[in-house]
Amino acid sequence: MDTRQMRCIVAVAEAGSLTRAAERLGLAQPALTQTLNRLEQEIGTRLFTRTRRGATLTEAGLAVIDDLRASLAYSDTAAERARAMGAGRAGRLTVGFVTHAVYEVLPNALRRLRAEHPQLDVVLREMSNAEQVAALEGGRIDIALLHPPVSVTARVHELRLGEEAMVAALPADWPLADDGCVSLADIARHGLVWFPEEQIPALRAQLLGALRRAGHETRVVQDANRTLTVLACVAAGLGWSLLPRSVRALRHEGVRYAEVRDGAGLPAFELSALWLARSRPTFADAFAALLGSGSAPA
Repeated sequence: MDTRQMRCIVAVAEAGSLTRAAERLGLAQPALTQTLNRLEQEIGTRLFTRTRRGATLTEAGLAVIDDLRASLAYSDTAAERARAMGAGRAGRLTVGFVTHAVYEVLPNALRRLRAEHPQLDVVLREMSNAEQVAALEGGRIDIALLHPPVSVTARVHELRLGEEAMVAALPADWPLADDGCVSLADIARHGLVWFPEEQIPALRAQLLGALRRAGHETRVVQDANRTLTVLACVAAGLGWSLLPRSVRALRHEGVRYAEVRDGAGLPAFELSALWLARSRPTFADAFAALLGSGSAPA
């Protein structure tokens, strides 16, 4: 049964007569009658009971009418999606992101993207820095939101999205000083829970170097590749951490946040968007424009 035949059946069922259905379909009534007769012969049963007063569905017709409506809806949706794809209005965008991006940058850009490209399918994948670089080069994501600097062999655009100072994450039962802050010495004494070296090597080296220059040899006592895992380790008393200030939005039982009293020399958490440079505009280009509020890629 092809879509033309399905449309004829549904039109007759909804109009209640061949005459009105033919008008709706823009067909001559004899042509519609022949179509229905041929179809009923092919399937071996009548779909309509026809009288002078009109046409009503038989038991067989009632059994299939909902399936026919659903099939037509799927067909129409697929056709519209194909037309939208051809016109550049629809498609798929796969976004990789670090946890830092979900606090503000990613939700704001997604809201604007949905308004401008409502038919675009967006796939979101939380990934580490290293995972995003590999996925971007392998074509598994279209744009990466990560912490720079990173080494990428492919030709890419980069857009810096901002930076944040670090705050300390420590067990909730740790008593704070009167100023509500902690010191670098406190952090060094408890050891760091931090992201693995292969994940963000440059930032890790900058952090440990800043602590060393301040006179504190600090050991990473526990690697954790996701922010929530870092916080879980802190809550368990495995060590303290230093995270971007926006992490305060992420409440975690057993963890409190505090400013670092002498932390002016600590590196900032930067956030960048990376996407492959293509010869033609892509949805990644459009998304990057929304992320950067009109900033040009580097």
